[in-house]
Amino acid sequence: MADPNLVDFYSNVARFEKKRAQGYGFDAAGTLGRSHFNQIHRKRRSYLMPIAFMLCAGFGLKAMIYHSVGAKSYDHRVQALQVGEGFDRLGGWLMQADPVTVFVAGKIKAGVAAFQ
Repeated sequence: MADPNLVDFYSNVARFEKKRAQGYGFDAAGTLGRSHFNQIHRKRRSYLMPIAFMLCAGFGLKAMIYHSVGAKSYDHRVQALQVGEGFDRLGGWLMQADPVTVFVAGKIKAGVAAFQ
């Protein structure tokens, strides 16, 4: 009479060898083995965070320029861009002083005044 555990063991070994010959690998549970990196379906990435970061960086840059140049000089330079040709108009539209830029520039001004 054969031991049922031994029969089960040898059937598992045979199954592993057959799959290994077909190119599959076996990893322990909870490890990052070959099967983790060879997944067909990758995780879906969210583009919301990079877009939000770019918007914050853009408004921050505009606010820094607005603060360092001054309101009158900034508006004069933007108006000069808006009467230009081609991409100058686009730059003038993008760089115009919107409420977010003015608000962030005010916060920068308050922050700079607090350290002086």
